[in-house]
Amino acid sequence: PLNRVGDTQGARWNDGVVTTTPGWKDAYTQFAESGWTALACDPEYGGQGLPKLVATAVMEMWKSANMAFSLCPMLTSGAIEALMLRGSDAQKNAYLPKMVSGEWTGTMNLTEPAAGSDLAAVRTRAEPQGDGTYKIFGQKIFITYGEHDMTDNIIHLVLARLPDAPEGVKGISLFVVPKFLLNADGTPGERNDVHCVSIEHKLGIHGSPTAVLAFGDQGGAIGTLIGEPNRGLEYMFIMMNEARFAVGMEGLALSERAYQQALAYAKDRVQGTEAGVRGGPKVSIIRHADVRRMLMSMKSQIEAQRALAHVVAAAFDFAHKHPDADERARNQAFVDLMIPVVKGWFTESSIEITSTGVQVHGGMGFIEETGAAQHFRDARITAIYEGTTAIQANDLIGRKIAKEGGATVKALLADIRELDSQLAAATAPEFAAIRTALSAGVKAVDEAVAYIVATFGTDIKAASVGSVPFLKLLGIVAGGWQMARAALVSAQRLAEGQGDASFYQAKIVTARFYADHVLSQASGLAYTVVNGAAGALDLAEDQF
Repeated sequence: PLNRVGDTQGARWNDGVVTTTPGWKDAYTQFAESGWTALACDPEYGGQGLPKLVATAVMEMWKSANMAFSLCPMLTSGAIEALMLRGSDAQKNAYLPKMVSGEWTGTMNLTEPAAGSDLAAVRTRAEPQGDGTYKIFGQKIFITYGEHDMTDNIIHLVLARLPDAPEGVKGISLFVVPKFLLNADGTPGERNDVHCVSIEHKLGIHGSPTAVLAFGDQGGAIGTLIGEPNRGLEYMFIMMNEARFAVGMEGLALSERAYQQALAYAKDRVQGTEAGVRGGPKVSIIRHADVRRMLMSMKSQIEAQRALAHVVAAAFDFAHKHPDADERARNQAFVDLMIPVVKGWFTESSIEITSTGVQVHGGMGFIEETGAAQHFRDARITAIYEGTTAIQANDLIGRKIAKEGGATVKALLADIRELDSQLAAATAPEFAAIRTALSAGVKAVDEAVAYIVATFGTDIKAASVGSVPFLKLLGIVAGGWQMARAALVSAQRLAEGQGDASFYQAKIVTARFYADHVLSQASGLAYTVVNGAAGALDLAEDQF
Protein backbone atom coordinates (compact mmCIF):
# COMPACT_ATOMS: atom_id res chain seq x y z
CA PRO A 1 0.00 0.00 0.00
CA LEU A 2 2.94 2.39 0.55
CA ASN A 3 4.44 1.97 -2.91
CA ARG A 4 2.30 4.65 -4.52
CA VAL A 5 2.58 7.19 -1.68
CA GLY A 6 6.34 6.62 -1.64
CA ASP A 7 6.46 7.59 -5.29
CA THR A 8 4.23 10.65 -5.00
CA GLN A 9 5.48 12.06 -1.68
CA GLY A 10 8.95 10.58 -1.32
CA ALA A 11 11.51 11.29 1.38
CA ARG A 12 12.11 14.84 2.65
CA TRP A 13 15.32 16.59 3.76
CA ASN A 14 15.34 19.55 6.13
CA ASP A 15 18.49 20.93 7.78
CA GLY A 16 20.25 17.57 7.81
CA VAL A 17 17.21 15.58 8.94
CA VAL A 18 15.58 13.11 6.54
CA THR A 19 11.94 12.19 7.05
CA THR A 20 10.73 9.14 5.18
CA THR A 21 7.34 8.85 3.49
CA PRO A 22 4.34 8.77 5.86
CA GLY A 23 3.80 5.17 6.95
CA TRP A 24 7.36 4.12 6.13
CA LYS A 25 8.62 4.10 9.73
CA ASP A 26 5.68 2.10 11.09
CA ALA A 27 5.95 -0.40 8.24
CA TYR A 28 9.68 -0.83 8.80
CA THR A 29 9.16 -1.39 12.53
CA GLN A 30 6.62 -4.14 11.83
CA PHE A 31 8.88 -5.59 9.12
CA ALA A 32 11.84 -5.85 11.51
CA GLU A 33 9.83 -7.05 14.52
CA SER A 34 8.37 -9.82 12.37
CA GLY A 35 11.87 -11.15 11.67
CA TRP A 36 12.05 -10.43 7.94
CA THR A 37 15.43 -8.69 8.19
CA ALA A 38 17.03 -11.81 9.64
CA LEU A 39 15.99 -14.58 7.23
CA ALA A 40 19.40 -15.66 5.93
CA CYS A 41 21.55 -14.25 8.75
CA ASP A 42 23.70 -16.28 11.13
CA PRO A 43 21.71 -17.58 14.14
CA GLU A 44 24.69 -16.68 16.36
CA TYR A 45 23.65 -13.04 15.96
CA GLY A 46 19.89 -13.56 15.96
CA GLY A 47 19.33 -14.63 12.36
CA GLN A 48 17.16 -17.49 11.15
CA GLY A 49 19.91 -19.14 9.11
CA LEU A 50 17.63 -19.98 6.19
CA PRO A 51 19.17 -20.91 2.82
CA LYS A 52 19.78 -18.16 0.31
CA LEU A 53 17.37 -19.96 -2.02
CA VAL A 54 14.50 -19.40 0.41
CA ALA A 55 15.55 -15.83 1.14
CA THR A 56 15.77 -15.11 -2.60
CA ALA A 57 12.20 -16.21 -3.24
CA VAL A 58 10.95 -14.01 -0.41
CA MET A 59 13.21 -11.12 -1.47
CA GLU A 60 11.49 -10.94 -4.84
CA MET A 61 8.12 -10.42 -3.15
CA TRP A 62 9.44 -7.53 -1.03
CA LYS A 63 10.93 -5.85 -4.07
CA SER A 64 7.80 -6.28 -6.17
CA ALA A 65 5.70 -4.88 -3.34
CA ASN A 66 7.83 -1.78 -2.83
CA MET A 67 11.30 -1.53 -4.30
CA ALA A 68 12.10 1.80 -2.65
CA PHE A 69 11.29 0.38 0.78
CA SER A 70 13.18 -2.88 0.17
CA LEU A 71 16.44 -1.06 -0.56
CA CYS A 72 17.00 -0.36 3.14
CA PRO A 73 17.14 -3.99 4.34
CA MET A 74 19.02 -4.93 1.16
CA LEU A 75 21.94 -2.60 1.94
CA THR A 76 21.88 -3.69 5.56
CA SER A 77 22.26 -7.32 4.44
CA GLY A 78 25.38 -6.45 2.47
CA ALA A 79 26.90 -4.62 5.43
CA ILE A 80 26.10 -7.58 7.68
CA GLU A 81 27.86 -9.94 5.27
CA ALA A 82 31.01 -7.81 5.20
CA LEU A 83 31.16 -7.55 8.99
CA MET A 84 30.49 -11.27 9.37
CA LEU A 85 33.40 -12.22 7.13
CA ARG A 86 35.97 -9.50 7.93
CA GLY A 87 34.90 -7.68 11.09
CA SER A 88 36.65 -8.16 14.44
CA ASP A 89 34.89 -9.93 17.29
CA ALA A 90 34.38 -6.55 18.96
CA GLN A 91 32.81 -5.08 15.81
CA LYS A 92 30.58 -8.12 15.32
CA ASN A 93 29.37 -8.08 18.91
CA ALA A 94 28.79 -4.32 18.86
CA TYR A 95 26.86 -4.07 15.60
CA LEU A 96 25.60 -7.38 14.23
CA PRO A 97 22.83 -8.27 16.71
CA LYS A 98 21.11 -4.90 16.18
CA MET A 99 21.64 -4.97 12.41
CA VAL A 100 20.37 -8.53 12.07
CA SER A 101 17.28 -7.69 14.13
CA GLY A 102 16.68 -4.62 11.97
CA GLU A 103 16.92 -2.26 14.94
CA TRP A 104 19.82 -0.61 13.13
CA THR A 105 20.42 -0.37 9.38
CA GLY A 106 23.61 -0.37 7.33
CA THR A 107 25.00 1.40 4.28
CA MET A 108 27.76 1.13 1.69
CA ASN A 109 29.82 4.31 1.19
CA LEU A 110 31.87 4.04 -1.99
CA THR A 111 31.08 6.82 -4.44
CA GLU A 112 32.49 10.34 -4.24
CA PRO A 113 31.79 13.38 -6.42
CA ALA A 114 35.11 13.06 -8.30
CA ALA A 115 35.26 9.27 -8.29
CA GLY A 116 32.00 7.79 -9.57
CA SER A 117 32.64 4.17 -10.48
CA ASP A 118 36.42 4.81 -10.56
CA LEU A 119 37.16 3.81 -6.98
CA ALA A 120 40.88 4.35 -7.53
CA ALA A 121 40.01 8.04 -7.31
CA VAL A 122 38.58 7.79 -3.76
CA ARG A 123 39.98 10.64 -1.63
CA THR A 124 38.16 10.29 1.69
CA ARG A 125 40.91 10.01 4.28
CA ALA A 126 41.29 8.23 7.62
CA GLU A 127 43.69 9.56 10.25
CA PRO A 128 44.77 7.12 13.01
CA GLN A 129 44.24 8.44 16.54
CA GLY A 130 46.59 6.04 18.35
CA ASP A 131 43.82 4.35 20.33
CA GLY A 132 42.54 2.00 17.63
CA THR A 133 40.14 4.57 16.20
CA TYR A 134 40.40 6.77 13.13
CA LYS A 135 39.01 10.16 12.18
CA ILE A 136 37.30 10.10 8.80
CA PHE A 137 37.19 13.18 6.53
CA GLY A 138 35.48 13.38 3.14
CA GLN A 139 32.21 13.31 1.26
CA LYS A 140 30.24 10.42 -0.19
CA ILE A 141 27.39 10.66 -2.69
CA PHE A 142 24.54 8.37 -3.81
CA ILE A 143 24.30 6.70 -0.40
CA THR A 144 21.05 4.76 -0.28
CA TYR A 145 19.33 5.23 3.10
CA GLY A 146 22.41 7.15 4.26
CA GLU A 147 20.06 9.12 6.50
CA HIS A 148 16.51 8.33 7.61
CA ASP A 149 14.19 8.30 10.62
CA MET A 150 13.25 4.61 10.77
CA THR A 151 15.90 3.42 13.27
CA ASP A 152 17.92 4.99 16.07
CA ASN A 153 21.31 4.23 14.49
CA ILE A 154 22.79 3.76 11.02
CA ILE A 155 26.02 1.82 10.58
CA HIS A 156 28.06 3.17 7.66
CA LEU A 157 30.75 1.10 5.98
CA VAL A 158 33.11 3.63 4.42
CA LEU A 159 36.00 3.39 1.97
CA ALA A 160 38.87 5.75 2.87
CA ARG A 161 42.64 6.10 2.58
CA LEU A 162 45.19 5.93 5.36
CA PRO A 163 47.99 8.56 5.34
CA ASP A 164 50.60 6.09 4.06
CA ALA A 165 48.33 4.30 1.62
CA PRO A 166 49.56 3.64 -1.92
CA GLU A 167 47.74 5.29 -4.81
CA GLY A 168 44.98 3.48 -6.66
CA VAL A 169 42.64 0.73 -5.56
CA LYS A 170 45.36 -1.01 -3.55
CA GLY A 171 45.43 1.89 -1.10
CA ILE A 172 41.80 1.80 0.05
CA SER A 173 40.75 0.63 3.51
CA LEU A 174 37.29 -0.10 4.92
CA PHE A 175 35.95 1.46 8.11
CA VAL A 176 32.81 1.11 10.17
CA VAL A 177 31.45 4.55 11.11
CA PRO A 178 28.20 4.62 13.13
CA LYS A 179 25.84 7.58 12.99
CA PHE A 180 25.84 7.49 16.79
CA LEU A 181 28.87 6.33 18.74
CA LEU A 182 28.12 3.56 21.19
CA ASN A 183 27.97 3.87 24.96
CA ALA A 184 29.72 1.31 27.15
CA ASP A 185 26.49 -0.70 27.30
CA GLY A 186 26.20 -0.79 23.49
CA THR A 187 23.37 1.72 23.20
CA PRO A 188 23.57 4.74 20.86
CA GLY A 189 25.32 7.67 22.53
CA GLU A 190 27.07 10.77 21.20
CA ARG A 191 26.30 11.85 17.63
CA ASN A 192 29.20 11.07 15.31
CA ASP A 193 30.51 13.66 12.86
CA VAL A 194 28.68 12.32 9.82
CA HIS A 195 25.87 14.44 8.46
CA CYS A 196 23.48 14.40 5.51
CA VAL A 197 23.90 17.61 3.53
CA SER A 198 21.23 16.79 0.94
CA ILE A 199 19.26 14.02 -0.74
CA GLU A 200 18.95 13.55 -4.49
CA HIS A 201 15.88 14.31 -6.62
CA LYS A 202 15.61 11.21 -8.78
CA LEU A 203 13.78 9.77 -11.78
CA GLY A 204 12.27 7.03 -9.61
CA ILE A 205 12.42 5.25 -6.24
CA HIS A 206 11.38 8.52 -4.62
CA GLY A 207 10.65 6.84 -1.29
CA SER A 208 14.30 5.80 -0.93
CA PRO A 209 16.46 8.68 0.37
CA THR A 210 19.70 8.86 -1.64
CA ALA A 211 22.00 10.88 0.59
CA VAL A 212 25.07 13.05 0.24
CA LEU A 213 27.05 12.43 3.43
CA ALA A 214 29.76 14.67 4.84
CA PHE A 215 32.29 13.05 7.18
CA GLY A 216 34.43 15.15 9.50
CA ASP A 217 33.15 18.70 8.90
CA GLN A 218 33.14 19.25 12.65
CA GLY A 219 36.44 17.68 13.65
CA GLY A 220 36.34 14.16 12.29
CA ALA A 221 33.95 11.21 12.19
CA ILE A 222 35.13 8.38 14.44
CA GLY A 223 35.50 4.97 12.84
CA THR A 224 37.30 1.66 13.29
CA LEU A 225 39.21 -0.32 10.69
CA ILE A 226 37.60 -3.47 9.29
CA GLY A 227 40.17 -6.21 8.74
CA GLU A 228 43.60 -5.25 7.43
CA PRO A 229 44.72 -1.88 6.02
CA ASN A 230 44.54 -1.34 2.24
CA ARG A 231 42.24 -4.30 1.63
CA GLY A 232 39.04 -2.29 1.74
CA LEU A 233 38.05 -2.75 -1.86
CA GLU A 234 38.44 -6.50 -1.54
CA TYR A 235 36.17 -6.44 1.54
CA MET A 236 33.69 -4.07 -0.07
CA PHE A 237 33.25 -6.53 -2.91
CA ILE A 238 31.84 -8.95 -0.35
CA MET A 239 29.02 -6.46 0.02
CA MET A 240 29.06 -5.72 -3.68
CA ASN A 241 28.42 -9.29 -4.82
CA GLU A 242 25.58 -9.59 -2.33
CA ALA A 243 24.17 -6.29 -3.55
CA ARG A 244 24.61 -7.10 -7.25
CA PHE A 245 22.57 -10.27 -6.91
CA ALA A 246 19.93 -8.35 -4.96
CA VAL A 247 19.79 -5.58 -7.59
CA GLY A 248 19.26 -8.22 -10.26
CA MET A 249 16.32 -9.41 -8.18
CA GLU A 250 15.03 -5.82 -8.12
CA GLY A 251 14.93 -5.87 -11.90
CA LEU A 252 13.08 -9.18 -11.91
CA ALA A 253 10.66 -8.01 -9.21
CA LEU A 254 9.74 -4.84 -11.06
CA SER A 255 9.28 -6.83 -14.25
CA GLU A 256 6.86 -9.13 -12.43
CA ARG A 257 4.86 -6.26 -10.96
CA ALA A 258 4.67 -4.55 -14.36
CA TYR A 259 3.56 -7.83 -15.97
CA GLN A 260 0.83 -8.45 -13.42
CA GLN A 261 -0.54 -4.96 -13.91
CA ALA A 262 -0.32 -5.14 -17.71
CA LEU A 263 -2.03 -8.54 -17.75
CA ALA A 264 -4.89 -7.32 -15.56
CA TYR A 265 -5.33 -4.24 -17.75
CA ALA A 266 -5.27 -6.29 -20.98
CA LYS A 267 -8.01 -8.55 -19.66
CA ASP A 268 -10.14 -5.63 -18.53
CA ARG A 269 -9.64 -3.06 -21.32
CA VAL A 270 -12.17 -3.50 -24.14
CA GLN A 271 -11.13 -1.98 -27.45
CA GLY A 272 -11.51 -3.01 -31.09
CA THR A 273 -12.68 -6.24 -32.67
CA GLU A 274 -10.68 -9.41 -32.99
CA ALA A 275 -8.59 -9.69 -36.17
CA GLY A 276 -10.21 -11.91 -38.78
CA VAL A 277 -13.68 -11.69 -37.21
CA ARG A 278 -15.82 -9.42 -39.39
CA GLY A 279 -18.47 -7.53 -37.55
CA GLY A 280 -17.56 -9.22 -34.32
CA PRO A 281 -18.07 -7.73 -30.87
CA LYS A 282 -15.64 -5.46 -29.10
CA VAL A 283 -13.10 -7.55 -27.22
CA SER A 284 -10.58 -7.21 -24.42
CA ILE A 285 -7.22 -6.20 -25.83
CA ILE A 286 -5.66 -9.49 -24.66
CA ARG A 287 -7.39 -10.98 -27.73
CA HIS A 288 -5.21 -8.88 -30.04
CA ALA A 289 -2.16 -10.67 -31.44
CA ASP A 290 0.45 -8.04 -30.65
CA VAL A 291 -0.80 -7.51 -27.10
CA ARG A 292 -0.48 -11.26 -26.58
CA ARG A 293 3.04 -11.11 -28.00
CA MET A 294 3.97 -8.33 -25.59
CA LEU A 295 2.52 -10.15 -22.60
CA MET A 296 4.24 -13.40 -23.54
CA SER A 297 7.51 -11.54 -24.01
CA MET A 298 7.18 -10.24 -20.46
CA LYS A 299 6.01 -13.55 -19.00
CA SER A 300 8.63 -15.76 -20.67
CA GLN A 301 11.62 -13.62 -19.73
CA ILE A 302 10.40 -13.28 -16.14
CA GLU A 303 10.01 -17.05 -15.78
CA ALA A 304 13.44 -17.71 -17.29
CA GLN A 305 15.10 -15.16 -15.03
CA ARG A 306 13.36 -16.32 -11.87
CA ALA A 307 14.41 -19.91 -12.52
CA LEU A 308 17.99 -18.83 -13.18
CA ALA A 309 18.06 -16.71 -10.02
CA HIS A 310 16.93 -19.66 -7.95
CA VAL A 311 19.56 -21.94 -9.50
CA VAL A 312 22.25 -19.37 -8.69
CA ALA A 313 20.93 -18.97 -5.14
CA ALA A 314 20.99 -22.74 -4.65
CA ALA A 315 24.56 -22.84 -5.96
CA PHE A 316 25.45 -20.15 -3.44
CA ASP A 317 24.12 -22.41 -0.68
CA PHE A 318 26.09 -25.39 -1.99
CA ALA A 319 29.22 -23.25 -2.28
CA HIS A 320 28.99 -22.44 1.42
CA LYS A 321 27.52 -25.63 2.92
CA HIS A 322 28.33 -28.64 0.74
CA PRO A 323 30.53 -31.17 2.61
CA ASP A 324 32.78 -31.79 -0.42
CA ALA A 325 35.43 -29.12 -1.07
CA ASP A 326 35.44 -29.71 -4.84
CA GLU A 327 31.68 -29.26 -4.99
CA ARG A 328 31.95 -26.06 -2.97
CA ALA A 329 34.56 -24.72 -5.39
CA ARG A 330 32.56 -25.74 -8.47
CA ASN A 331 29.44 -24.06 -7.21
CA GLN A 332 31.32 -20.93 -6.20
CA ALA A 333 32.79 -20.67 -9.70
CA PHE A 334 29.29 -20.93 -11.16
CA VAL A 335 27.99 -18.24 -8.78
CA ASP A 336 30.89 -15.95 -9.68
CA LEU A 337 30.20 -16.46 -13.38
CA MET A 338 26.47 -15.78 -13.08
CA ILE A 339 26.40 -12.82 -10.67
CA PRO A 340 27.17 -10.31 -13.49
CA VAL A 341 24.52 -11.99 -15.62
CA VAL A 342 21.87 -11.85 -12.90
CA LYS A 343 22.70 -8.22 -12.23
CA GLY A 344 23.17 -7.06 -15.82
CA TRP A 345 20.72 -9.12 -17.85
CA PHE A 346 17.85 -8.96 -15.35
CA THR A 347 18.08 -5.19 -14.99
CA GLU A 348 18.50 -4.34 -18.66
CA SER A 349 15.57 -6.64 -19.41
CA SER A 350 13.54 -4.96 -16.69
CA ILE A 351 13.86 -1.61 -18.41
CA GLU A 352 12.45 -3.20 -21.57
CA ILE A 353 9.78 -5.24 -19.77
CA THR A 354 8.46 -2.34 -17.69
CA SER A 355 8.46 -0.22 -20.85
CA THR A 356 6.44 -2.94 -22.54
CA GLY A 357 4.05 -2.74 -19.60
CA VAL A 358 3.51 0.93 -20.38
CA GLN A 359 2.94 0.02 -24.04
CA VAL A 360 0.27 -2.54 -23.16
CA HIS A 361 -1.61 0.24 -21.36
CA GLY A 362 -1.29 2.49 -24.40
CA GLY A 363 -1.88 6.16 -23.64
CA MET A 364 -3.05 5.27 -20.14
CA GLY A 365 0.40 3.87 -19.43
CA PHE A 366 1.88 7.32 -19.91
CA ILE A 367 -0.48 8.72 -17.29
CA GLU A 368 1.00 8.53 -13.80
CA GLU A 369 -2.30 7.63 -12.14
CA THR A 370 -2.29 4.10 -13.58
CA GLY A 371 1.05 3.31 -11.90
CA ALA A 372 2.60 1.65 -14.98
CA ALA A 373 5.02 4.52 -15.46
CA GLN A 374 6.37 4.19 -11.92
CA HIS A 375 7.64 0.66 -12.59
CA PHE A 376 9.46 1.94 -15.68
CA ARG A 377 10.99 4.86 -13.78
CA ASP A 378 11.96 2.73 -10.80
CA ALA A 379 13.57 0.10 -13.02
CA ARG A 380 15.90 2.55 -14.73
CA ILE A 381 18.31 2.80 -11.81
CA THR A 382 18.80 -0.96 -11.54
CA ALA A 383 21.11 -1.11 -14.55
CA ILE A 384 23.27 1.58 -12.92
CA TYR A 385 23.22 0.55 -9.24
CA GLU A 386 26.29 -1.33 -7.90
CA GLY A 387 28.17 -1.01 -11.18
CA THR A 388 26.73 -0.27 -14.60
CA THR A 389 26.00 -3.02 -17.10
CA ALA A 390 29.36 -2.42 -18.80
CA ILE A 391 31.15 -2.88 -15.46
CA GLN A 392 29.33 -6.18 -14.97
CA ALA A 393 30.11 -7.23 -18.52
CA ASN A 394 33.79 -6.32 -18.32
CA ASP A 395 34.04 -8.30 -15.08
CA LEU A 396 32.34 -11.21 -16.84
CA ILE A 397 34.64 -11.38 -19.86
CA GLY A 398 37.81 -10.48 -17.96
CA ARG A 399 37.82 -12.11 -14.53
CA LYS A 400 35.24 -14.82 -15.17
CA ILE A 401 36.11 -15.96 -18.70
CA ALA A 402 39.45 -14.79 -20.11
CA LYS A 403 41.34 -15.25 -16.82
CA GLU A 404 40.42 -18.94 -16.61
CA GLY A 405 40.28 -19.66 -20.33
CA GLY A 406 36.52 -20.04 -20.26
CA ALA A 407 36.62 -23.16 -18.05
CA THR A 408 33.52 -22.42 -15.96
CA VAL A 409 31.35 -21.26 -18.84
CA LYS A 410 32.41 -24.31 -20.87
CA ALA A 411 31.34 -26.53 -17.98
CA LEU A 412 28.00 -24.74 -17.98
CA LEU A 413 27.59 -25.34 -21.72
CA ALA A 414 28.34 -29.03 -21.17
CA ASP A 415 25.52 -29.16 -18.60
CA ILE A 416 23.14 -27.51 -21.05
CA ARG A 417 24.09 -29.93 -23.84
CA GLU A 418 23.10 -32.84 -21.60
CA LEU A 419 19.46 -31.79 -22.06
CA ASP A 420 19.61 -32.43 -25.81
CA SER A 421 18.75 -36.12 -25.68
CA GLN A 422 15.80 -35.47 -23.35
CA LEU A 423 14.50 -32.74 -25.64
CA ALA A 424 14.91 -35.03 -28.65
CA ALA A 425 12.87 -37.74 -26.93
CA ALA A 426 9.99 -35.42 -25.99
CA THR A 427 7.02 -35.96 -28.28
CA ALA A 428 5.13 -32.66 -27.93
CA PRO A 429 5.72 -30.46 -31.03
CA GLU A 430 6.97 -27.55 -28.92
CA PHE A 431 10.10 -29.46 -27.95
CA ALA A 432 11.57 -29.57 -31.45
CA ALA A 433 11.60 -25.77 -31.54
CA ILE A 434 13.01 -25.54 -28.02
CA ARG A 435 15.75 -28.04 -28.85
CA THR A 436 16.73 -26.27 -32.08
CA ALA A 437 16.90 -22.85 -30.44
CA LEU A 438 18.81 -24.08 -27.38
CA SER A 439 21.34 -25.91 -29.51
CA ALA A 440 21.92 -22.79 -31.61
CA GLY A 441 22.23 -20.73 -28.42
CA VAL A 442 24.90 -23.02 -26.99
CA LYS A 443 26.82 -22.84 -30.26
CA ALA A 444 26.57 -19.03 -30.19
CA VAL A 445 27.98 -18.82 -26.64
CA ASP A 446 30.74 -21.26 -27.58
CA GLU A 447 31.79 -19.09 -30.54
CA ALA A 448 31.70 -15.90 -28.47
CA VAL A 449 33.73 -17.45 -25.64
CA ALA A 450 36.37 -18.67 -28.08
CA TYR A 451 36.69 -15.15 -29.47
CA ILE A 452 36.93 -13.55 -26.02
CA VAL A 453 39.56 -16.01 -24.79
CA ALA A 454 41.62 -15.54 -27.98
CA THR A 455 41.27 -11.73 -28.12
CA PHE A 456 41.17 -10.41 -24.56
CA GLY A 457 44.91 -10.63 -23.93
CA THR A 458 45.97 -9.04 -27.22
CA ASP A 459 43.19 -6.52 -27.93
CA ILE A 460 41.20 -5.78 -24.79
CA LYS A 461 39.26 -2.96 -26.47
CA ALA A 462 38.01 -5.25 -29.22
CA ALA A 463 36.89 -7.81 -26.66
CA SER A 464 35.28 -5.15 -24.48
CA VAL A 465 33.11 -3.75 -27.28
CA GLY A 466 31.23 -7.04 -27.25
CA SER A 467 31.11 -7.45 -23.48
CA VAL A 468 27.54 -6.20 -22.95
CA PRO A 469 26.17 -8.14 -25.95
CA PHE A 470 27.95 -11.21 -24.57
CA LEU A 471 26.43 -10.72 -21.13
CA LYS A 472 22.99 -10.58 -22.74
CA LEU A 473 23.82 -13.62 -24.87
CA LEU A 474 24.89 -15.69 -21.88
CA GLY A 475 21.82 -14.61 -19.94
CA ILE A 476 19.43 -15.46 -22.76
CA VAL A 477 20.97 -18.92 -23.26
CA ALA A 478 21.14 -19.66 -19.52
CA GLY A 479 17.50 -18.60 -19.34
CA GLY A 480 16.71 -20.91 -22.26
CA TRP A 481 18.39 -23.73 -20.36
CA GLN A 482 16.03 -23.15 -17.44
CA MET A 483 12.96 -22.89 -19.66
CA ALA A 484 13.89 -26.17 -21.36
CA ARG A 485 14.29 -27.87 -17.96
CA ALA A 486 10.92 -26.50 -16.85
CA ALA A 487 9.24 -27.71 -20.05
CA LEU A 488 10.68 -31.21 -19.63
CA VAL A 489 9.47 -31.44 -16.02
CA SER A 490 6.07 -30.13 -17.09
CA ALA A 491 5.77 -32.80 -19.79
CA GLN A 492 6.66 -35.45 -17.22
CA ARG A 493 4.01 -34.17 -14.78
CA LEU A 494 1.38 -34.14 -17.52
CA ALA A 495 2.27 -37.71 -18.49
CA GLU A 496 1.97 -38.77 -14.87
CA GLY A 497 -1.33 -36.93 -14.46
CA GLN A 498 0.05 -34.98 -11.52
CA GLY A 499 -0.63 -31.42 -10.44
CA ASP A 500 -2.33 -28.57 -12.29
CA ALA A 501 -2.45 -29.55 -15.96
CA SER A 502 -3.21 -26.01 -17.08
CA PHE A 503 -0.10 -24.71 -15.29
CA TYR A 504 2.17 -27.31 -16.89
CA GLN A 505 0.70 -26.83 -20.35
CA ALA A 506 1.24 -23.07 -20.04
CA LYS A 507 4.84 -23.67 -18.96
CA ILE A 508 5.56 -25.66 -22.13
CA VAL A 509 3.93 -23.05 -24.37
CA THR A 510 5.85 -20.27 -22.60
CA ALA A 511 9.12 -22.15 -23.11
CA ARG A 512 8.30 -22.46 -26.81
CA PHE A 513 7.61 -18.73 -27.02
CA TYR A 514 10.91 -17.99 -25.29
CA ALA A 515 12.73 -20.20 -27.80
CA ASP A 516 11.10 -18.51 -30.79
CA HIS A 517 11.23 -14.89 -29.61
CA VAL A 518 14.11 -14.58 -27.12
CA LEU A 519 16.54 -17.47 -27.50
CA SER A 520 16.47 -16.92 -31.26
CA GLN A 521 18.46 -13.69 -30.70
CA ALA A 522 21.56 -15.66 -29.66
CA SER A 523 23.25 -16.04 -33.03
CA GLY A 524 22.94 -12.32 -33.78
CA LEU A 525 24.46 -11.40 -30.44
CA ALA A 526 27.35 -13.82 -31.02
CA TYR A 527 27.96 -12.20 -34.41
CA THR A 528 28.15 -8.80 -32.68
CA VAL A 529 30.61 -10.10 -30.08
CA VAL A 530 32.93 -11.52 -32.73
CA ASN A 531 32.58 -8.84 -35.42
CA GLY A 532 31.40 -5.68 -33.67
CA ALA A 533 34.70 -4.05 -32.74
CA ALA A 534 35.44 -2.43 -36.09
CA GLY A 535 32.28 -0.38 -36.22
CA ALA A 536 32.70 0.83 -32.65
CA LEU A 537 36.43 1.58 -32.58
CA ASP A 538 37.32 2.75 -36.09
CA LEU A 539 35.57 6.11 -35.89
CA ALA A 540 37.71 9.07 -34.85
CA GLU A 541 36.30 11.20 -32.02
CA ASP A 542 35.70 14.18 -34.33
CA GLN A 543 33.59 11.94 -36.58
CA PHE A 544 30.96 11.33 -33.92
